[in-house]
Amino acid sequence: MTAATTSTTQNEQGVQSPQGTQKVQYYRFKPWNIGRYLVWTLFAIVLIVSPLLFKSSLALTMLSQMGYLIIICLSYNILLGQGGMLSFGHAVYVGLGSFLAIHAMNMGAKGGLQIPLVLIPLVGGLAGMFFAVIFGFVTTKKSGTTFAMITMGIGELVASMALMFPSFFGGEGGITTDRVYGPTFFGFNFGPQIQVYYLIAAYCFVCTGLMYAFTGTPLGRMLNAVRDNPERVEFIGYNTQRVRYFAFIIAGFFAGIGGGLASINFEIVNAADSLNAIRSGGYLLFTFLGGAVFFFGPIIGAVLLVFASILLSELSKAWQLYFGLVFVFMVMFAPGGIASLVMMNLRVAKFGKFDRFWLLYLALAVALVPVVIGAAALIEMIYHIQLNAAMGPTLNFFGVALDTSGVGSWLGALAILAVGLGALEVARRRFVRVWGRAQEEIEAEIKRREAA
Repeated sequence: MTAATTSTTQNEQGVQSPQGTQKVQYYRFKPWNIGRYLVWTLFAIVLIVSPLLFKSSLALTMLSQMGYLIIICLSYNILLGQGGMLSFGHAVYVGLGSFLAIHAMNMGAKGGLQIPLVLIPLVGGLAGMFFAVIFGFVTTKKSGTTFAMITMGIGELVASMALMFPSFFGGEGGITTDRVYGPTFFGFNFGPQIQVYYLIAAYCFVCTGLMYAFTGTPLGRMLNAVRDNPERVEFIGYNTQRVRYFAFIIAGFFAGIGGGLASINFEIVNAADSLNAIRSGGYLLFTFLGGAVFFFGPIIGAVLLVFASILLSELSKAWQLYFGLVFVFMVMFAPGGIASLVMMNLRVAKFGKFDRFWLLYLALAVALVPVVIGAAALIEMIYHIQLNAAMGPTLNFFGVALDTSGVGSWLGALAILAVGLGALEVARRRFVRVWGRAQEEIEAEIKRREAA
């Protein structure tokens, strides 16, 4: 969702040529950024049209989860991507926002303070901001590894305290509610899931726009400077701890909004699920996989998180292992995440050199198929032996019967994996050579344009 800034003026610049004649160049700028308007319009259209195209209850559930997870992952990226703050306790502000939101709903259902359901996410946001003010004052006094360890400690502290206050956290059963209470909102009582989705989509669009606007504010720019060179920021007179603290509060606010939307969607909040370190690790993992260095990267990560937790978890009990392996390979070969891969290929396409990569990408995809099949077969057989041994030695692997007690299935899976790795290495080397040559040509073209 990044785009170059524009100006409403027309600039004329004279450049002196080596022969002494003056060559005049004109730089024209349009009065508005069409690309930015186009991207945001498409984003709104996708949010509106998606439930109309995917009408099943499962699809609607997944779309609803994607909506509030986009807010949560973007709020986490304020810390990680924009501020360089590796937090292991972001689930604290999401979870506490969920609990305050669900208590506010129960209060309204019992005839107490009637807060309209459309404002309940703001209750969660204020709760997340309140606890970010308290905990952030301590955690942001340090940076780097120390900050990460403090956030982990606070996360474990809050998770353990949940069992000490069952009246607020509901113990092991959690807190339940009924989102249908009070007067309707323009005829919507938010009982049907489709109405809840559009409420989540509205908050998703607005919060995404606000967080994108934050990146262009002086605080957002200074947060980037604190991430890149905190010593220089201190030298010019800024308090880096205060910058981190304010950013932490803003991230806690949006995280609480995401938690409030989650409580509306599920109508139940459980401390064991919403406040644990695994939840915080999930936000970190998928924000990084999506691409923390780009604004739209966490959006990709939120979509992957939903697909992993719902679809892939239904296909295999080893789904967490698969995503762990994907995370390791992304750290090794694409530390910028999926968003960085997209932007690098867009850069190549911009200079008209993408046509030479079609066959190379096809070769990589074809070589990757036996690698995935062989590795998945080995992993599933190992999991079958460990978890499903009582069901017999035979495993149904996508329509193929694998005998875990025989040598043939193991050797076959190893052979497929070895062939795939060999083909993948050949395709990778060819791709690296062509990619490096294309990058050299692009850099030469950039220098030629600058010198012209």
